[in-house]
Amino acid sequence: MEVILIPDVSKALLWLEKHYTILEGIQRGLERETLRILPDGTLSKTPFPTEIGRALTHPWITTDFAESMLEFITPVNTNIDYMLTFLRDLHRYANVNINNELMWPLSMPCFVAKEADIILAQYGSSNEGLFKTLYREGLKNRYGAMMQTISGVHYNFSLPMAFWQARDGIKNAEEGADIISEGYLRITRNYYRFGWVIPYLFGASPSVCGSFIKDPEKLKEFNKQTNGSCYLPYATSLRLSDIGYTNNAQKQLGITFNKLDTYVEGIRKATHTKSTEFSQLGIKVDGKYHQINDNILQIENEFYAPIRPKRVPKKDETPSAALLRGGIEYIEVRSLDINPFSPIGITEEQIRFVDLFLIWCALAPAPEMTSEELQCSKVNWNRVIMEGRKPGQIISMGCESYQQPLAKVGHDLFSDLLRVADVLDHNDPQKRYRKVCERLDTMFDNPELTLSARTLQAISDMGTSTFGLALAKQYKQQLNAEPLQVLTESDFAYQKNQSIAKQQLKEQNQTVTFDEYIKQMEQ
Repeated sequence: MEVILIPDVSKALLWLEKHYTILEGIQRGLERETLRILPDGTLSKTPFPTEIGRALTHPWITTDFAESMLEFITPVNTNIDYMLTFLRDLHRYANVNINNELMWPLSMPCFVAKEADIILAQYGSSNEGLFKTLYREGLKNRYGAMMQTISGVHYNFSLPMAFWQARDGIKNAEEGADIISEGYLRITRNYYRFGWVIPYLFGASPSVCGSFIKDPEKLKEFNKQTNGSCYLPYATSLRLSDIGYTNNAQKQLGITFNKLDTYVEGIRKATHTKSTEFSQLGIKVDGKYHQINDNILQIENEFYAPIRPKRVPKKDETPSAALLRGGIEYIEVRSLDINPFSPIGITEEQIRFVDLFLIWCALAPAPEMTSEELQCSKVNWNRVIMEGRKPGQIISMGCESYQQPLAKVGHDLFSDLLRVADVLDHNDPQKRYRKVCERLDTMFDNPELTLSARTLQAISDMGTSTFGLALAKQYKQQLNAEPLQVLTESDFAYQKNQSIAKQQLKEQNQTVTFDEYIKQMEQ
């Protein structure tokens, strides 16, 4: 008897086809990270551009870990074209205001000579600003600054209320908060089981700089280029691997995604449980803070995961308190590499695919997962991350020994996704979701079409630094030549002035010392 790894979604798909209007109004938002570099390819050491405003309080353009690490944030929107155009406008505006600097177009940085060159993001003299920088100081001391400069794209997604109303008979978000939360946790569990399809199709970090790999034994596993790049021939997303953006201390947490309260309990426990390893760093040594605290997580956002359940917090509210107050509002997909073949790091095709996949995850059965099964699901992820394009690569089911060729599982999944695509396309004469499905489905039989294969080919021809720098210069010229489309110069001037005023207000309204502020935040 043939084992089917993809769950039976036929009944749910029939239901969806009858209720084809309930997916109108999907809400989306994007966050894209990129490093500012100099024309010679080295990391910029200049402060966040004052012409843009203040990173602490700007709603659209801020910084992530490092002062040179820009982060572009789009507001929530229901229109894909508008969201991507908004993101492109942010790039166009920033591009002019970083003067002769460029934006590095790859997830993995390959030009940082030494960690001392990485300046932590600075947010001014308010307690809130100092706290954000201290959090980054803790990350640097715990995991190394180099790891923190890895860039990605985060995609925020929420289903329309009409979907939950039709599926579960709820009247509104408040009354149905528990049911909606359960629905997003179902998506999360299915994402852990089948989300490896995202790095397979869109992973774009098949190589890393030799300096990233500290372990000499690990280094031996890699093929090396004369330009200092190390690569694995079938890798898709080394950014998601153990040499990329990971936290070994978190592997023991056993956090699951079965119930909202147990998920929150797991996160809170990690922020209140001392770490033997991090205690050795000290908290405040010779009058200087090394980290916020010595717990497994300094704050809740330190929990790394390929997908996160979220709710917009109120002022001074922690992410977990927000979840307990109102339930899960949306999910944040965190496993997208920067797409080097797009000036803004992501394409419409990628957005449409992730939409299809997340809707499928909402429809498919998702039995509860123990922490052991969660770890087992990572076996598939690691196979795809390290050797996704290997001929005959297999996928297994949870902790079971059932196995099938990755291509077969991929095609089975896409036969379902095609039906979701037709529902989403019901009003679209261009049938854009269907076209995405049909094109991407060919990548299971033709792995050379994937982003990782195309990236590796370019790196093999040019070398990582040359390839990245050539693209950065090309995108600089391209964005410079483009006028703003949905935003105006006055929109940016307003946000700049608002961000300056808001930061000044925070700095003027200090009522406690920084030490006292940290104690308050710890409670």
